[in-house]
Amino acid sequence: MYKTRNLTFVAMGIVINIVFGTVVSMIKIPLLFLDTIGTVFIAAILGPWYGAVAGGLTNIIQGIITNPKSMPFALVNIAIGLIVGYICKKRQFNFQTALIAGMILAIVAPLIGTPIAIYVFGGITGDGNDVIFTWLLTSGKTIFSAAFIPRITGNILDKIATCLFVSFLLKRLPKKYTRKQGNI
Repeated sequence: MYKTRNLTFVAMGIVINIVFGTVVSMIKIPLLFLDTIGTVFIAAILGPWYGAVAGGLTNIIQGIITNPKSMPFALVNIAIGLIVGYICKKRQFNFQTALIAGMILAIVAPLIGTPIAIYVFGGITGDGNDVIFTWLLTSGKTIFSAAFIPRITGNILDKIATCLFVSFLLKRLPKKYTRKQGNI
């Protein structure tokens, strides 16, 4: 019974990632993606492995449905699920923990995503970062710096907002779902 419920939650997390990410992309909110809310949410309530599955499958499914370029970045979403899940094994995902987790993710996500963007796509991934990347590259920055700087800039706002939003949601969920985060 718990396995079925947990897998249902994972599916819900994938849908949340895809819907939020697509809506934010369509309305073009600068420096905000919100495409990992489901991953963070699932990792916070079910633990690191379920969070990693939700994150990784999000990118695979998104890649199949709309944007194949998102597939290699599954590693970023898997890492997000693992990091948040392990943090939540030790601490409640309250405002302070969410803020710290958001800052950690804001650094780790671009550290993983930048080499993927460079190796797989030459640094050009078809998003708003490309203009800044090109400008930094032509101004003499290394390819890693040119790809990393716009990514970390966007991730600072996005990952902190994502974690704080999930923390806010968790406070409002019935206790039976958050009784011992990581083990519902």
